[in-house]
Amino acid sequence: MNRLENKVAIITGAASGIGKETALLFAREGAKVTVSDINVENGNKVVEEIKNNGGEAFFVTANVASEEDVRHLVDETVEKFGKLDVFFANAGINIEADVDTLELDKWQKVIDVNLTSTFLCNKYAVQQFKKQGTGGAIVNNGSIHSFVARRGLTAYAASKGGVKMLTQMVGTTYGEDKIRCNMVCPAYIKTPLMDTVTAEIKDQLVGLHPAGRLGEPIEVANAVLFLASDEASFITGTSLKVDGGYTAV
Repeated sequence: MNRLENKVAIITGAASGIGKETALLFAREGAKVTVSDINVENGNKVVEEIKNNGGEAFFVTANVASEEDVRHLVDETVEKFGKLDVFFANAGINIEADVDTLELDKWQKVIDVNLTSTFLCNKYAVQQFKKQGTGGAIVNNGSIHSFVARRGLTAYAASKGGVKMLTQMVGTTYGEDKIRCNMVCPAYIKTPLMDTVTAEIKDQLVGLHPAGRLGEPIEVANAVLFLASDEASFITGTSLKVDGGYTAV
C-alpha cells in the first residue's frame, strides 16, 4: 500500500526544487496534492506531470506571507478534495548580508517569507485539522542554519531558527488533537537556487559536507514523506537533519 494513500496534502513552494520533488513523490505515494507557488507557469507544469503519471493534483497561487492567501489555499484544498491531512510548509527565500549592512526591508522580507509564512501555514493547517477532528501532519522546512551560523545569513538563519522553535511549539501543543508537527533541515541541496552561485563557491560548499557532495532534492523529499506518513506517528516537535553530516562536525 502507498504510504499516503487517501491522504490530501498541500505543498508550498512546489513549483521547483524540494517542493516540486516532494509533490511528485507524494503523488506517487497516493496523495492528492495541492501544488502551491507564486510561479503559476511552473506550478501548473508540476500538476501536469503528476496527472500524466496517474496522480491527482491541482494548482493554487499563493503568496504565503499573506494571511488571506494562506487561508484561501486551505479553503480551496478542502473544497476540491474534501479534507486536509498533510501540510508541507516549504516556501522560502534568502537575501545575504551581514547585520551591519542588512537593510530593514530586506530583513523583513526574509522574515515574512520564511517565518511568518510558516506560522500562517501552521495556523490554518491546525485549524482545519481540529475542525475535522481526525488529526494531521505538518512538516516545516527548516535548515541546517536553524542550528549553525554562516556569515552573510543574518536574516535567513534568524528566520530558520524561529521555524525550529515554532515547530517545537506546535508539535508539543496539539498532541491530544492527534496533530503532529516536525521540521526537515536540509544542508545545501542541488536546487535552482544553487545555479546562482559561482563554481568556486559551490566547491567550497561541497567541502563543508562530510558526505563530499551536495544533496539531491529527492533525498529531502524522502525525509518529508517519512515525517508526513503514519510511520512517524510517535514523532512530533522534532527536527530531522538531511545534511550529509554538515552539523555533525
